[in-house]
Amino acid sequence: MPYVTTADGAEIFYKDWGTGRPVVLSHGWPLNSDSWEAQQLFLASNGYRAIAHDRRGHGRSTQTWHGNEMNTYADDLATLIETLDLRDLTLVGFSTGGGEVARYVGRHGTARVAQVVLVSAVPPFMLRTDDNPGGVPGEVFDAIRAGSLADRSQLYRDLADGPFFGHNRPGAGVSQGVRDAFWRQGLQAGHRGAYECVAAFSATDFRADLDAIDVPTLVVHGDDDQVVPFEVGGQASAARIKNATLKVYPGAPHGITDTHKEQLGADLLEFLNS
Repeated sequence: MPYVTTADGAEIFYKDWGTGRPVVLSHGWPLNSDSWEAQQLFLASNGYRAIAHDRRGHGRSTQTWHGNEMNTYADDLATLIETLDLRDLTLVGFSTGGGEVARYVGRHGTARVAQVVLVSAVPPFMLRTDDNPGGVPGEVFDAIRAGSLADRSQLYRDLADGPFFGHNRPGAGVSQGVRDAFWRQGLQAGHRGAYECVAAFSATDFRADLDAIDVPTLVVHGDDDQVVPFEVGGQASAARIKNATLKVYPGAPHGITDTHKEQLGADLLEFLNS
């Protein structure tokens, strides 16, 4: 299996499908690159080189004790991009991966980047603070951490069966297989890495990173996202990023990479071809 090695020796697993202009896909918590398989197959089948990696501590990458925070995640992404010598690429980040993409731009710039896409993404800043009064209360993230310590297998089951895919909404038709895939990927993540990543996605302020994005950007978000509320995430990011395009999926949940995979694929392809 292909890996790149980071400065501290971590091995980052990646999948590299297709040929053409590169698209790099950063996944959400507590998932891995398998969560992108529908989009990766679709883009590779439509003339693009689609690359998806497992964040450190997740999937098949090294379960490091340290480095489970956004600066290191972004530097790991830079290692992948530079090792493969990717240029004129499109960076696509889902949920926590959107934070990773934003922080990559904040730390490494856009010399290699042609486009950015944020999907159900955590920027600009999820946590409610004095200067971010519209954010999500810290108690929400404390409960996730407590659930992780108490019984993380059940936590992932509850997220998949409830808010992540909107399966707690009337008439939701999310298959058992999709929900089981979330649980399986979650348990592939290391316990410490997954636990520390909760702080990384919730308490990292990405506002300055978004200000540094100077390439065409597509923001996609469901307006019934119960994990990263639309007003906190997509709406606020699109308002902050210069010349961003916002696509709102009415009634859509957080996990639109599965629940709206055809629509998302079409929107990604349209943006890439533009």
